Amino acid sequence: MSGLSHIGQIDYTVIYARDLGAMRHFYEQVMAFPLARKLSDHWFEYSIGSNILALTTHGGRFDDPRPPPGALSVQLAFRVPPEAVAACAEELKAKGIPLELPLTDHAFGHRTIFFRDPDGNVLEIYAEI
Repeated sequence: MSGLSHIGQIDYTVIYARDLGAMRHFYEQVMAFPLARKLSDHWFEYSIGSNILALTTHGGRFDDPRPPPGALSVQLAFRVPPEAVAACAEELKAKGIPLELPLTDHAFGHRTIFFRDPDGNVLEIYAEI
C-alpha cells in the first residue's frame, strides 16, 4: 500500500496574503471566522469545521515573488444548507462585499454565490440541492 493512499482529507489551507491586515479583517469581521490560534505576528489560524484556514505573509519558509494584485491564486468553497446560501448573499451585500456571480441554481445540483477576498481569491458559498 502506498503511503500517499493514506491521505483522507485536507487538514489545513494556507493563504500567503499580500495585505495581511486586510485579509485578517475580512476573514474575522466579514466572514466571522473565529481566530483559533496566533503563532506569530505573521501567522493566524481559523477553525472551519474540521479544517484550518491559515493566513501568513510571503517570505520566511517560502520567499516566492508575490502574485500581482488581482491575480487569482485560489478558490475556496464553503458548504452550507440550501436555505443559507441566499442569507449569506444578503449578509455579504450588507457588509459591502459585492458578489462576482449572483445566487444561481445549477443543473448539476449546486446553489452558489461567488465573491472575492481582499487579495482577489475567489470564494464560493454553495449548497447541494
